[in-house]
Amino acid sequence: MNDVFYKFGKLEICDLDDLVALEKICFPHAWTEQQFWLCIKQKEYYIFGLKKAGKLAAYMSFQHIIDEIEILKLAVHPAHRRKGIGKRLLGLVLQNCMNMGIKKAYLEVRRSNTAALALYTGFGFVQTGIRKGYYPDNKEDALLFSLNLITRRKD
Repeated sequence: MNDVFYKFGKLEICDLDDLVALEKICFPHAWTEQQFWLCIKQKEYYIFGLKKAGKLAAYMSFQHIIDEIEILKLAVHPAHRRKGIGKRLLGLVLQNCMNMGIKKAYLEVRRSNTAALALYTGFGFVQTGIRKGYYPDNKEDALLFSLNLITRRKD
């Protein structure tokens, strides 16, 4: 990925339309505008994004709980996939979290989401459990992962 063309930053209310549009492209059961609005307005939630030429290429949302985060969503626009955008965004967000003193990151991912599984395990996330039949649309299992950011900081 050429960093010159992508701008990283925290997303705000002015990004709401772009967030909702990208969400609908990436997820069959998309979050609503209201859900994103609440995430942006509540201090324990964060949404960071990468923009190219002012257009949202990818975003990642997470909840900050004391010294941990739970990654809620990571989405990359189809036109920007297979270019390292998700990897770059995850790396930038985790670096910001480490700078904030965050010690651990958690997430869940569909068993069938091989691209996400490769991304997260490539970053050192370790599977810690399974939620059987978690996803209501097809009863697919959710795989639970965690990453120790203190250990990662020393690498």
